[in-house]
Amino acid sequence: MTLEVNGKSIETDKNGYLVNVEDWNEDVGKALAEQEGIALTEKHWDLINYLRDEFVNNGGNQPNTRHILKAMSDKWGKTLAQKDIYDLFPRDPSKQGGRIAGLPESRRKGGY
Repeated sequence: MTLEVNGKSIETDKNGYLVNVEDWNEDVGKALAEQEGIALTEKHWDLINYLRDEFVNNGGNQPNTRHILKAMSDKWGKTLAQKDIYDLFPRDPSKQGGRIAGLPESRRKGGY
């Protein structure tokens, strides 16, 4: 499958994940979010940027829901419930958020 962004064809796999992580930029993230029916807010971008930072700068780490929850609680300065981040990415913050962040598909099971 391909995604057209700013006149460039971006290749995705059958599940909508980018084939090449380096093809990602914010416009690609916006296009992927639009496909998912998600209007990105500052909180979405905080989570997307956290996932990308962990993957790029921490040896390909793809945090699970518990780690995302802790990181976003620290970033936003309040204790969050799991529902708070699922409100942002209802199909699983680590998986759906990771797809929009341009990361490879996570093969781990469950959120914890």
